[in-house]
Amino acid sequence: MTVTRLKRKARRNVSRAKNRIKNIKRLNAKPTIKNVDVEAIKKSFEEKKQNS
Repeated sequence: MTVTRLKRKARRNVSRAKNRIKNIKRLNAKPTIKNVDVEAIKKSFEEKKQNS
């Protein structure tokens, strides 16, 4: 007896697995750490308060 393959279902399963791996990698990716000057941000808020 020969084995019949369900090619369409196999493609669907492969694409689901690839999407799952992509999503896991996307969720595990760390964003780049940016140097933020907190004092400058505070100063800009104070300036906005004084102007309005």
